[in-house]
Order: sequence, then structure tokens, then C-alpha cells
Amino acid sequence: QVQLVESGGGLVQAGGSLRLSCAASTRTVATYAMGWFRQTPGKERELVAAIDWSARSTYYADSIKGRVTVSRDYAKNTVYLQMNTLKPEDTAVYYCAGDPLGTLASRQFRYWGQGTQVTVAS
Repeated sequence: QVQLVESGGGLVQAGGSLRLSCAASTRTVATYAMGWFRQTPGKERELVAAIDWSARSTYYADSIKGRVTVSRDYAKNTVYLQMNTLKPEDTAVYYCAGDPLGTLASRQFRYWGQGTQVTVAS
């Protein structure tokens, strides 16, 4: 069973930066595509960034493109989401998720973390 644990959320002023981390319990995730989602009350969970198993392909939602970078460290079994120039509308719970199929196209995210709260103050 793969366990994912997010960290790095918190309260930040608009224009600030945060780096979220997602640590996996097993090296198996090296073959997974990994995604970062966010959700606010009353809204559907939104995929904001993803990286394929090889780290050669990435995806960014239009709402956040140009302000975030997704990366992964295979030695640490960890995926990161660097977020810059944060806006109040970025406030959400951020989740990481793992897709065993490994590609950006599959979108079969089977394993989920518990989420980390990001709050951007205006």
C-alpha cells in the first residue's frame, strides 16, 4: 500500500511563495505519474500540476501556469510543488496523488495524501 504525506502548507501573504512536498512510503512511486490537486469548499477537486514517471513531461492548469513548478526527487521518493506569486484565489487544500500507470494521459490517480492547507492572505 502506497502512502503519501504532504507538507509545506501554511499561511502566506499574497505575492509570496511556498513549496509543498509529497513524501511517498515506497520506491514504487518512481514508476508513477504524480499529481497535485487542490480543492475549496463547494468546488470540485482541480488538477493543478502533474509530472510523469520519467519527469520528462509535466502538466499545469491554466489557472496556475507560470507560477508553479512540479518536480520529483527519486532518491527521496518525494514530489514537490513550488508555488510563487501566490494569490488569494490559490487558497485551498492541496493534495498529492499517485497514478500507477505513469503517464500524464491516464489520469488514474489511485493513491492520495491527506492534504495540506494553503491560505493566501490579501
